[in-house]
Amino acid sequence: MTKTLLAEFSVKPGAEERVAALVAEYTAQVRKEPGNVVFDVYTKESNPRAYWVFEIYQDEAAFQEHLAAPYGPPFNAELGPLIEEQGGSVLTFLNRAGTAG
Repeated sequence: MTKTLLAEFSVKPGAEERVAALVAEYTAQVRKEPGNVVFDVYTKESNPRAYWVFEIYQDEAAFQEHLAAPYGPPFNAELGPLIEEQGGSVLTFLNRAGTAG
């Protein structure tokens, strides 16, 4: 069963360009992961500092491989001070409606 989540964060004023570059680099890396199905990055039309990242992995094992990727910790370490949320992105794990697990 696929592993699906939404990661949300808001960029601090003045950090927009750096975060956009970081996210673009990270997106390119994640999309190369063999277990990644979707990694789409959105900003809110009414607030371009608000990011939503929609992610789908083939299964739990693929998601765990994503978490263990060597480029994840440096990305999160640099992103952390540039966003408003303490402790990183807010993650919401999703199930397709009408399914369990």
